[in-house]
Amino acid sequence: MPNSEDLKTFQGKIIAIDGPAGSGKSTTAKLLAQRLGFTYLDTGAMYRAVALAALRRKIPWSDGDVVAVLAAQVVIEFVPDATRGQLTLLDGEDVTEAIRSPEATAGSSAVAVHPGVRAEMVKRQKELGRHGNIVAEGRDTTSVVFPRADLKIYLAADIKTRAQRRYLEAVARGDKTTVEEQIRLLEARDKNDSERAVSPLTRVPDAVLVDTTGLTIEGQVEKIFALAFRAFASKP
Repeated sequence: MPNSEDLKTFQGKIIAIDGPAGSGKSTTAKLLAQRLGFTYLDTGAMYRAVALAALRRKIPWSDGDVVAVLAAQVVIEFVPDATRGQLTLLDGEDVTEAIRSPEATAGSSAVAVHPGVRAEMVKRQKELGRHGNIVAEGRDTTSVVFPRADLKIYLAADIKTRAQRRYLEAVARGDKTTVEEQIRLLEARDKNDSERAVSPLTRVPDAVLVDTTGLTIEGQVEKIFALAFRAFASKP
């Protein structure tokens, strides 16, 4: 754990982490936030929650106008949890596991292409980060949500590594899948995220590239912590 002097160095900072699906953004950001005593902002969970809300109401993800109205109505909260670190609530219901289902995962990309949905989510995300002390991860956190973040990280890994991680996550949830299927899903996701008109996946020029291939999650967290400490210690 960092000592009190370390924490002073990080006080009020925003760390934004982006990268393709399966690069380790969520787990790394969550553990880094816990280490620093910061808020963990999982922007992808917000889009997953909107997709789940639409699915439950039988609203087609392709209907951008209606989904945007829904996005403005639902209440999405992140609350601390002693066991799991943080819970995602949708209108007061714990949907932490539900938003990780294959359906919600597919829906998150589908609803995220709508400008109205993104505008609403980005507005909420900016408000959550207004006072700093936050580790934010997800698509466009470094380019749109927090363009002036104190440290921007772009995580990358080869597709086999990312597919293996997704496979293990799915098996842990009880889902039946294969590494080969996860590779196909990631290839489709990468194509969709990189080519979409609204906030495509991109590495901004001032983001530090961290290749996580071959790194453990603990190794990723340690590497980013060291990068952040050096960056912040050099600033007044």
